[in-house]
Amino acid sequence: MKLRKIITIVSIIVVIGGTVIAYNMYKKVFTPNTAFSNSRVAFYIPSDATYSQVQDSLKPYIEDMERFNWVAEKKKYPGYIKSGKIVLTNGMNSNEIIAALRNPVPVKVTFNNQETLQHLAGRLGEQIEPDSIALLEAFTDKVFLQENGFTEENVLSIFIPNTYEFYWNTSATKVRDKIAKEYRKFWTAERKAKAEAVGLTPLQVSILASIVHKETVKKDERPRVAGVYLNRLKMGMPLEADPTVIYAKKKNAGDFNLVYKRVLNADLQIDSPYNTYKNGGLPPGPIAMPDISAIDAVLNPEKHNYIYFCASVDRPGYHEFAVTHAQHVVNSIKYHQWLNKLNIKR
Repeated sequence: MKLRKIITIVSIIVVIGGTVIAYNMYKKVFTPNTAFSNSRVAFYIPSDATYSQVQDSLKPYIEDMERFNWVAEKKKYPGYIKSGKIVLTNGMNSNEIIAALRNPVPVKVTFNNQETLQHLAGRLGEQIEPDSIALLEAFTDKVFLQENGFTEENVLSIFIPNTYEFYWNTSATKVRDKIAKEYRKFWTAERKAKAEAVGLTPLQVSILASIVHKETVKKDERPRVAGVYLNRLKMGMPLEADPTVIYAKKKNAGDFNLVYKRVLNADLQIDSPYNTYKNGGLPPGPIAMPDISAIDAVLNPEKHNYIYFCASVDRPGYHEFAVTHAQHVVNSIKYHQWLNKLNIKR
């Protein structure tokens, strides 16, 4: 009888002990283990990171690192670390945190209004792991340029401003190849046909669109500006585009952070292939990254007889258009008098 009682008591102790152990294990795995007040946080794990580095990245966001380490060891996470962008949500338990670490999320990458490939590489390098130098090397690789029909002067055309998704640790060459793929998709048969209809190749469309983009911020005016430049090209007349002169000044100075609000007569003599007052046809490459509205403006230009245009005094941001040079001179004098009144000298 006594033996039975002993066995019963031991069994109860074992059950209770097992229950306590199971509860403690459950608590380690499933109890919330975050230490931030925001609804979510994001951080990055670099390529080839060690478990110690992961721990350092997690410290600001974890309530109990010892509990996390216990779960990580049980799930063999230290031997299978993934790099990339990690997103944690408030209230996650250690098990869910491990799952998030094993499933990096894509990064939404945006870029627009970049004047040079160097600026663009810098902008991209701020958003993904490859730095600007690696990205520049990828986009100026001679084999890549030759296979895709680009040069270092015009490869900026390959970037169509949009929002792209990459994993944060995507290599520079894979970033390049994806953007090149998106460029080829953008130039559909319909867009290529429209380019041919205006007498340009897709690359030439991008170059002219960059001038249109810089010439006017008013999207509703861009088809009319594009029409002027296309009229000039058909006539064999120089484009005489002020934005190309400004670009040439910056390029010659080696500083694209310079700001010019006025083009002077002396500037028109700048020796540069980008100076469309001295050189006929299109410049050797885009003077900026044109947005899609500027590209579409060149592909769908307004049909008219305008040959000249000048910034408008009465409608800020817009332009006054003219068919004859005499009318253009009148518009130009009015504009330059306005600049002088405001004491804008450069």
